[in-house]
Amino acid sequence: MLIVRNCFVARPGHATRLANQLKDTIAAVGMPGARVLTDLTGDFNRVILEYEVDDVAGFEATMKEYQTNPVFREKMQGYTDLWITGSREILQVA
Repeated sequence: MLIVRNCFVARPGHATRLANQLKDTIAAVGMPGARVLTDLTGDFNRVILEYEVDDVAGFEATMKEYQTNPVFREKMQGYTDLWITGSREILQVA
């Protein structure tokens, strides 16, 4: 199993809006087990979208699905305006 973390540093004043947009999106597209986290001790305004996949093939399938899913695309519209930088971590559960 892999854990995928999409980590964003939101523009000042936009972390809550970004977190809410991510939560609304995962609810609309049905990402079971996905969650949105906000960082209490690291970078200011950091928002993380975390979810699990079985393997790298599952991650690739998820990415392809979201690129073509009209509900996902609609819900995520404008999210790039809410953050300054981002990164992705893919972690293997030991």
